[in-house]
Amino acid sequence: MKRRDLFRMGGLAALGAAAAACGSGGETKAARQLQFMYWGSTFEKTAVEKMLQAFEQQKPGIDVKPLFTPDEYDVKLNTLVAGGRMPDLGYVPMSMSFRLAEQGKLVNLFPYLKKYPQLAGYLPDAYLWYGPDKLHGVSTANEIELLWYSKAAIAEAGITPPPAVAASAWSWDQLVENAYKLTIDQNGRHPDESGFDPKQVRQFGISISVTYAAAWYGFLRSNGADFADEAGRKCLLDSPEAIRVFQNLQDLVYKHRVAPGPGQLAATGDDVPGTNILLKTKRVAMVVDGHWALLDMNASKVDYGIGVLPKYGEPFTTSQVAGASSVFAGTKHVEEAVELFAFHIDPRHVDLYEQGLWMPQEKKYYEDQAAIDSWTKNDGHPPEFRTAVVDYAREHGVPDLRNRVKNLSAISSDVLTPALQEIESGKQPAAAILKAVTPKITGMLQGWHHTQEM
Repeated sequence: MKRRDLFRMGGLAALGAAAAACGSGGETKAARQLQFMYWGSTFEKTAVEKMLQAFEQQKPGIDVKPLFTPDEYDVKLNTLVAGGRMPDLGYVPMSMSFRLAEQGKLVNLFPYLKKYPQLAGYLPDAYLWYGPDKLHGVSTANEIELLWYSKAAIAEAGITPPPAVAASAWSWDQLVENAYKLTIDQNGRHPDESGFDPKQVRQFGISISVTYAAAWYGFLRSNGADFADEAGRKCLLDSPEAIRVFQNLQDLVYKHRVAPGPGQLAATGDDVPGTNILLKTKRVAMVVDGHWALLDMNASKVDYGIGVLPKYGEPFTTSQVAGASSVFAGTKHVEEAVELFAFHIDPRHVDLYEQGLWMPQEKKYYEDQAAIDSWTKNDGHPPEFRTAVVDYAREHGVPDLRNRVKNLSAISSDVLTPALQEIESGKQPAAAILKAVTPKITGMLQGWHHTQEM
């Protein structure tokens, strides 16, 4: 994160003052006052403030001050922590959350699981452990990777839409075959036709990020590979199974010419339009992206469909963490802060679940029909949502690397991301790049984060 404007008025100075007045640093008029720090879009800001107001109405005598921080969140939070002016609770960037927990800056929530039963009924991947019986937070929401597509593009190509049931998922070869049919240059030619112009593509068949781990990790697991061994100490990206996955991703761009290369989708500078815009304009026919895209799809009135990802062996999708939620040590009102913590990610109080930005963390919202209907039975969720998202997440989700691999932030910035960018560039085969970077990653690995059964 850049450090510009760090101390401008209304920025960090105001955050520090608010945290000192409302959080652990002091009291104002209310007998019990909490400060809740968070990031997000304007839509998320509105939903969170509505949730906090509902909490205040249910808990007279507790005053909650929202601290909306859309920019440079890590820098600002780090500075507040360093100055001892932490908020009472809120969002914490994933890699930072483990560090703060180990430093004793976050409340251990494990003793509170019995008092707040809904917290004990989450999906296993939601919990963020920093040791046996040491729980420093949970993921704010669940998200999975999906295959989004333009219904109009699919219909014009005359192909069957991507399956919405995991058991019927396309093979990788089927994905490529259909991507050929969906890729069209300015003269209406496909990549397997004579005269096709790869520099003048009107519509690409597929777009999958090579540099975003959640986009490819499901493919890795589906092909029998993994990022590291059971101990989390040896990187396995140089295995034949892993190399095949990354070479296939590279081949989409440079061999098959059905996917855009770096910069080919950028409207201005490095900015790539969102999946909703890519599908609505038919710049791309299919995109691998997270569930969170549903909100923008509906707001943009895109004629979209949802499919499961293609598979190699057993179908898998990455279950991603939407950032950590934690209670900060030092709050003067631990019980109240934990109560708000339990309240703030309950789908009964936050409409971001039924609006399509978030997926719930409680198991019952994937298993109990009435609970499933409470967040999916509305106009914002298409008919295939039950099988393509709810069932898919429950039966085929594998946890994101971000809440599993220790030291992943440093690994990514120093070696992994540059290597993935090299694969994306097409200058060398995936095998050469992965064989060179794997020993470097192994040298940085510190194992997997602790997990335990509830």
